[in-house]
Amino acid sequence: MSLLQSCRSPRNIHACLAKTYQRSSSSLSLTALDNWISSTKTLSISDTLHPEHLSDLYMTLPTRDGSRYPHQPPRIGDSLGYGHHLVFFHPRNPEYALRTDGTDADFCPPEPFTRRMWAGGRFDWKLHGQDGLRIGERVNAVSRIKDVQTKGLKQGGTPMVFVKQTIAYSREGEDRVAIEEERSHVYLVAPAHRRAVKEAEELRRLVERGPSFDLEYVPSPTTLFRFSALTFNGHHIHLDRDYARSEGYPERLVHGPLTALMLLELATTALPLQIKSFEYKAWNPIMVNRSVVLNAAYRNGERDLDLWAADKASGTIGMTGFLRRR
Repeated sequence: MSLLQSCRSPRNIHACLAKTYQRSSSSLSLTALDNWISSTKTLSISDTLHPEHLSDLYMTLPTRDGSRYPHQPPRIGDSLGYGHHLVFFHPRNPEYALRTDGTDADFCPPEPFTRRMWAGGRFDWKLHGQDGLRIGERVNAVSRIKDVQTKGLKQGGTPMVFVKQTIAYSREGEDRVAIEEERSHVYLVAPAHRRAVKEAEELRRLVERGPSFDLEYVPSPTTLFRFSALTFNGHHIHLDRDYARSEGYPERLVHGPLTALMLLELATTALPLQIKSFEYKAWNPIMVNRSVVLNAAYRNGERDLDLWAADKASGTIGMTGFLRRR
């Protein structure tokens, strides 16, 4: 029986995993992890940028649903919005093949590294204007593991696996890459205890500078459900309060890519931008049903933007980003 099969209850899985790990940490075999790290991992997914699917995304985003700005439905032939590729190209795995927390097993390290956190990422738009991806087109996405790092594998440490993934998006029938993306995830063994808020000098400087413009919204349970459905993401931490509490959080968490997308939406709905790249980093969890303030501050004159998402009540910064214009 595998470790996960012996810890099937979402409410108790992390306590079970912790006890199992504590019992076996002195003799934990890293062979499976070493074999996984050394193996070649590639995933190719083709998808059509359907306007109907984008219509569902627009009705999910407060910047597109008509509540703040006039609603403009997606039309075949229009340029794909910045970051909107995130709701396509998801693995289509049956439920029995998912991990116990509801996540896909693709590109995940082997047991017992079963707890996943989205740590950050980067988008580089290689093609622009008429050459960029357009609604209605057929697109190929090729994912590869770029880098794997480990930390805390010795007894007494906190075991972690850091996985960096690259994804190249190209129009079907073309070799040119339209969007190049990096995604960074962290995988852990032990259950989470309520952790201290992460702080850093760069976060303090952002708060002292203040925003050039901002936008406030409240991600509701409906928002999280809809974004999970759009991305075919069954991760319990976005949908199940009891499960979120088992990981040490008081409430369900907002998706990392949703927050990254909302930072892009803040910029692109306020300014007529052509974006070269956008890099983002998750610092602290953002919770459901709490007001989030999305902030933008000019850098390099008014050319580029520092972006950050903060909990309105506490001021805690959940994510930062840097947008570079063409």
